[in-house]
Amino acid sequence: MKDLSNYRKSYEKNELLETNIPEDPINLFHRWFYETEEFGGIDEVNAMTVATIGLDGFPKSRVVLLKKFNEEGFIFYTNYNSEKGKAIAVNPNICLSFFWTSMERQVIIKGVAEKTEAVISDNYFDSRPDGSKLGAIASAQSEVIPNREYLESNLKRLEEEYAGKNIPRPSNWGGYLVRPVEVEFWQGRPNRLHDRIRYQLEEDYNWKITRLSS
Repeated sequence: MKDLSNYRKSYEKNELLETNIPEDPINLFHRWFYETEEFGGIDEVNAMTVATIGLDGFPKSRVVLLKKFNEEGFIFYTNYNSEKGKAIAVNPNICLSFFWTSMERQVIIKGVAEKTEAVISDNYFDSRPDGSKLGAIASAQSEVIPNREYLESNLKRLEEEYAGKNIPRPSNWGGYLVRPVEVEFWQGRPNRLHDRIRYQLEEDYNWKITRLSS
């Protein structure tokens, strides 16, 4: 067994104080996202972990790409018949998390997922390269398949079928909008006394801001 007890790092790059944060978490997320993008050191700033409660009762996390965020929430796209899609259909309460190592920051978002309007999914699907469009059709995401060749042959067949044609969005593929109810911002600090600021949505749709102990 490899001993990891000596893996340590001192976090000293930034601070997160109540005197320098906006009243709502979307504005702070916007600031952090573009600060991280500008600072560099991360290949995909929009990579996030999506955690759901599966049909087997176990939580499961996987990394997907955030494709849009605004005052309503956070949008990502997937196969609705995938394992995560089936989980969301039963329990739409999910968690998104970002870990931006170059800035020593985390963002943890609790929210409720709902399918985006069809036109939003259509517009995004149309913007994808043809290979990605066909990949979404070729793969019955999360289903058991016999081998890699099965996927490759599906893709080849679709490439021939849609050569020179418009590729429509399959009805089982589209976006989810995650409406946040709680957002926590975590800034690494020295001596493990990290800054943790939590925004919680209240009944009047204002955000309650509290500091959590590290």
